[in-house]
Amino acid sequence: MSDRAPARKLGPLAVILLAIPCVAVLVVPWFNKTDPAWMGMPFFYWWQLVWVPLSSVFIGIVYKMVVPSGSGD
Repeated sequence: MSDRAPARKLGPLAVILLAIPCVAVLVVPWFNKTDPAWMGMPFFYWWQLVWVPLSSVFIGIVYKMVVPSGSGD
């Protein structure tokens, strides 16, 4: 048997937080352009690259909301 507390279910806020990165990179018409360029990189590419670490931040927030503290031994 395990002495860990069960994880809580995803609430509406958690689902929204997980959906934000998905929508941000999957709705291509929003960012299918070249300007503004950053360090010579077109907007299309750097927008997607920025969302890689941002997605992990959103996932980390949801993880802290769902998994009870003290069960990450």
